[in-house]
Amino acid sequence: MPPPGLLGGGRPPQPQQLPAQMFTTAAQLLDLTDKKLMVALRDGRKLTGILRSWDQFANLVLQQTKERIFVPPGTQSPAQARGLYADVDRGIFVVRGENVLLMGEIDLDRDDDPPPGYDLADLELVQTLAKQKKAEEKAKEKRKIKKLSTIGFEGENVGEALL
Repeated sequence: MPPPGLLGGGRPPQPQQLPAQMFTTAAQLLDLTDKKLMVALRDGRKLTGILRSWDQFANLVLQQTKERIFVPPGTQSPAQARGLYADVDRGIFVVRGENVLLMGEIDLDRDDDPPPGYDLADLELVQTLAKQKKAEEKAKEKRKIKKLSTIGFEGENVGEALL
């Protein structure tokens, strides 16, 4: 009888090979090199570009990068049924790996289609509306933190002493 842990021929059991989609390291980016990707960043920006290079920290180099700015429906007026979007050319773009929230390959057959529920608009209009929306959200968050602090909750930076 072979010792425990050895197979009939006296060989230790071999670990099973994992399929490529099971890798959760930067090595998984190998399959996406030279493909067009959409990258969502932690700060809310959405980038599209061709992945040209990456490193062990998942820092990315994107070529022909465009930043897509979205304004949700109802921002311009309550009757606005569809959102607006515009693209800003950014050229070659380096993204720090820790800032990547989501990344996916773009279907080139549907690449030119507008996002569902959104219409292409003038870049300056979309930028202005996006800044207004961001300012409103920031003011709302500030009011929320102030309200919470009145009932004893502390925000992230409320308890820090200024030196």
